[in-house]
Amino acid sequence: MDNIFSARVDEATIRRISRLAHKLHTTKKAVIEAAVRSYAEKSELERDSDVWGETHGAWERQESPGETVKRVRQAFRESMRRYPR
Repeated sequence: MDNIFSARVDEATIRRISRLAHKLHTTKKAVIEAAVRSYAEKSELERDSDVWGETHGAWERQESPGETVKRVRQAFRESMRRYPR
């Protein structure tokens, strides 16, 4: 599923994307996607990215799941008292 992406881009860049799409007989979307793919392949950040290593431990917590739920529910209740309808 495609998402909508919005950004302010220089007019010259927009014209360049349009010209490329026209010359390559493709869409502007395809040109942008190919450019991002190409940039990512050349980038060292993408090559050295280790999703598992970067997120390891994100699910490990000092508190038990029950304590987390209790804390979250308490915060919710307090916010409801603070901003009654």
